Amino acid sequence: QVQLVESGGGLVQAGGSLRLSCAASGIKGKVTAVGWYRQVPGKQRELVAISLSGGVTNYLDSVKGRFTISRDSAKNTVSLQMKSVNPEDTAVYLCHVRVWSDDYWGQGTQVTVSS
Repeated sequence: QVQLVESGGGLVQAGGSLRLSCAASGIKGKVTAVGWYRQVPGKQRELVAISLSGGVTNYLDSVKGRFTISRDSAKNTVSLQMKSVNPEDTAVYLCHVRVWSDDYWGQGTQVTVSS
């Protein structure tokens, strides 16, 4: 059974940095995509960053140049380096892994940016 556990969330001041990590276990098969989404109450979940198996990465326009997604296949971890954060980045951040065509989600980690 695939399990994803996020860590690294918390309270950060605007302009600061934060690094989120996601540890994956139980994966059997090809990982075709890894990514980070965020969820704000009352709003749709939105894709923040995604890394595809071919090496392509995509970012939400509002985080381009500030956030960087990275993966360590040997350690089965996915990270999101967040820089120059602002209050609009406040959300629950969820790790996502796609194994072949099956999607798996972590429980999420809260990121709160104070102004």
